[in-house]
Amino acid sequence: MEFNTFDLHPKVAAGVTAARYITPTPIQEQAIPLVMQGRDIVGLAHTGTGKTAAFVLPILHRLMQGGRKRVRALVLAPTRELAEQTHEAIGTLGSRTGLKSVTVYGGVGFNPQVDKLKRAEIVVACPGRLLDHLNQGTVDLSHLEVLVLDEADRMFDMGFLPDIRKIIKRVPAKRQTLLFSATMPDNILHLAHEVLKAPVTVQVDTTGPVSSVSHMLYPVGQHLKTSLLLELLRHTDTESVLIFTRTKHRAKRLGEQLGKAGYQAASLQGNLSQAKRQAVMNGFRDGTFQILVATDVAARGIDVTQISHVINYDMPDTADAYTHRIGRTGRNAKTGDAFTLITYEDEDMVRSIERVLRAKVTRCTLDGFDYKKAAPSRDTEFARPPRQPQRRSEKKKTGPFKAPCESPQFAGHR
Repeated sequence: MEFNTFDLHPKVAAGVTAARYITPTPIQEQAIPLVMQGRDIVGLAHTGTGKTAAFVLPILHRLMQGGRKRVRALVLAPTRELAEQTHEAIGTLGSRTGLKSVTVYGGVGFNPQVDKLKRAEIVVACPGRLLDHLNQGTVDLSHLEVLVLDEADRMFDMGFLPDIRKIIKRVPAKRQTLLFSATMPDNILHLAHEVLKAPVTVQVDTTGPVSSVSHMLYPVGQHLKTSLLLELLRHTDTESVLIFTRTKHRAKRLGEQLGKAGYQAASLQGNLSQAKRQAVMNGFRDGTFQILVATDVAARGIDVTQISHVINYDMPDTADAYTHRIGRTGRNAKTGDAFTLITYEDEDMVRSIERVLRAKVTRCTLDGFDYKKAAPSRDTEFARPPRQPQRRSEKKKTGPFKAPCESPQFAGHR
């Protein structure tokens, strides 16, 4: 099957050809005809399956018939990065249509968005800033025809469900609604029943991470993670590498340490300004940075096709988060590798991940690496700098400080 079998509007088809799209992915093959028929759908697919084009193309096709310069389609996304990527996909696939898209999210100027909203047919928005515009009366959704909830499970995880419900009350009841999610927990299932009408479920394999990814575990003591990471990078042929840490502070410090070790590395974490975040993402996409260190929240929406390795410096909190992390490699018919550094405290989560993968994951060690090196008496690697002393009147009463317990050393094993 090829894209020309969808009978898209000629100007949309021209954009598809210009983008060199030839064969649709499974989610596109199933979803596009149904969306073109006007059906509400629930799309279950992981990151990297081509779901964006699965809703962008039929929306462009629909909008080629009807009025211009009024908002007719709305895509709600959990992060600024995902909003920008969807906006870019609309621009690429709709390059011959003359249709205009605008992104709406916080952290940037409000008034420039107001001006663009007056000329756009498609809005790609994060829920919070869109509500601001609705409350200010700076966006008109009365002509809306299509509503897309993209990565609905991520939006719920980030606490956007109340905002989404408020937005839905402000859009026409007569509309087409498309909901895409990697997983279908009960809360998302309830939302689907609330806002979709007789939906068709379109599903590609969501039982586990993509089969084109190889999974490896590297048991190691907490204090030896950075040393082992550097050895792994030194012995591995990589393209772009995405590394996950548990906290913003650890992401920042690890990015700095990789830079000192000679790697072109950057960190993506919540304390960055929008301009800096965008610069980091652009640098990772164009190869300026070979390595990106990020937290789960900061990495939501990252869509870089050439990631060869995902490395979990810290174990994620859930098996679902693991699936989302490693879904960013092994894409577009390429293979990828997922390395996870684990301590003895991570064994319960390892078993959960193996249940999802339906297989035992190989434990690996590096020859020549000293797994028995003793832990330092105190953490110097990720210790936060001491606060500047306050004047007596500014000090707050606190309880006695207790140093965290040192974890026992955890040696690697095969």
